[in-house]
Amino acid sequence: MECGRAKRLLNAGSGPAIGGTHPAFDPSRWKEVRIDVDPRTAPDLVGSISDMRGVVEDDSFDAVWCSHCVEHLHDHEVLPALREFRRILSDDGFVIISCPNIEAVAKLVVSEDIESVAYISQAGPIRLLDMIFGHSPSIEAGHVHMAHRTGFTVDRLGRLAVNAGFAEARVLGGENYDLWAALMMPKADAAALASLFEDTNIAALFSDRSPSLPAVHDATRRKRVRILRT
Repeated sequence: MECGRAKRLLNAGSGPAIGGTHPAFDPSRWKEVRIDVDPRTAPDLVGSISDMRGVVEDDSFDAVWCSHCVEHLHDHEVLPALREFRRILSDDGFVIISCPNIEAVAKLVVSEDIESVAYISQAGPIRLLDMIFGHSPSIEAGHVHMAHRTGFTVDRLGRLAVNAGFAEARVLGGENYDLWAALMMPKADAAALASLFEDTNIAALFSDRSPSLPAVHDATRRKRVRILRT
């Protein structure tokens, strides 16, 4: 990434501006550009993340933030979306993805009522049912694109990322039945990313790259991270 300029961050499937991105993306250092399929969210760019040609140029972003969006794609659109992320990134860029962990949700459905609340989000209570099929109140309000059309496990998300051409994919199970992934371009600096996300909820993704993190020698914690490379 070049010094002396604001780094460009694509908020892919941004939804309304109130959602924001990850706290690690300091607005004084990162210029956020929002893209969403729904023009009612007033994004900077309108379009599907599975085909951004004509909307986003090649090699034009330093990072992509994609929070709870990939599960809204049809299954056949996921790989094209990941390839689009790779296309628009610089050689040292990276992607941070979060999405529901369908394996964790499925295990909970075995022991809990499917309408029980899994956690509380900015949108309100999220039931197991919502995590499988999409946020019901949003869909009822006419936001039909909020339906969930596919699902991800740690292994599947990592495998798709590598198949899309990323040099490395790191995937971690989160605290709210979710997944977190870091997808890295060939020249991405994993040590710099470890520093960027240090003391955040996804620091464990890079714990083996940062000597300052006590998790480096914590075999139990490191085992949670699935690392795949091309």
